[in-house]
Amino acid sequence: MPVPFSFVCASNSDAVLSANLAASPILAEGLSLHVERGAASASTAYNRAIDATDADVIVFAHHDVYLPKGWDRLLTARLAELTRIDPNWAVAGAYGVAGDYNQFGPVWTSSLGQIIGRVPLQPESVNSLDEMLIVLRRASGLRFDDEQPGWHMYGTDIVCRARAAGFGAYAIGLPCIHNDRFHGALGPDFTESYRWMQAKWPQYLPVQTPVTKISRSGLHLMRERWNMRKSLTLRATEAVDTGAAPAVLASRCGWADLTPSAD
Repeated sequence: MPVPFSFVCASNSDAVLSANLAASPILAEGLSLHVERGAASASTAYNRAIDATDADVIVFAHHDVYLPKGWDRLLTARLAELTRIDPNWAVAGAYGVAGDYNQFGPVWTSSLGQIIGRVPLQPESVNSLDEMLIVLRRASGLRFDDEQPGWHMYGTDIVCRARAAGFGAYAIGLPCIHNDRFHGALGPDFTESYRWMQAKWPQYLPVQTPVTKISRSGLHLMRERWNMRKSLTLRATEAVDTGAAPAVLASRCGWADLTPSAD
């Protein structure tokens, strides 16, 4: 029996939402999407959505994410596999970083102009998840931290919350398109999130996120800023215009239809 899902998005742009997430075949064909608007932070928006929905599994996705045809069936198969391995899993995602710093996807990112992340041959335990897409098992009782500021690192925070509660967090192989715009540098809001995570989770540091390593000293944040400045021209050249049709990008990646084949 298929797993009942709720799809959730916090969006500040109807144009981006309609061109990407809402254009995903499973949503365009009528599967419900709960949209939160006007929240002060991602955690506030997502906790509102937890309270407003009732499905066993909640999929939190950015408005610039596109889910190819068959993605819901693939998610059902991946979660069935995960539940066999770890019946008490709490969170999963499309892109995550393991304790040994291996990065698991695969996902397309337009800001980098490439597919990133290794293909997990089985669910891979991770210490952080990219915020682009997070899957939460309601029965875990986990929520996002309303005290967390802004729109960064809540993917790492929810994994730390799962670890602290004795639950597992995994990258499970959910190919999708992140049609994200190019970012030249990390802003002050990112620094605020970094400092907040440093103060909240000293017992888990260092922890590698999809963007940078959170360390006690914070030197890795300065190093990341320096590396981004040095690579600015190259990264800008490699980025893909977000006006590209995500369905075309999915087809180019070989993800036009993700429906699992019958064994």
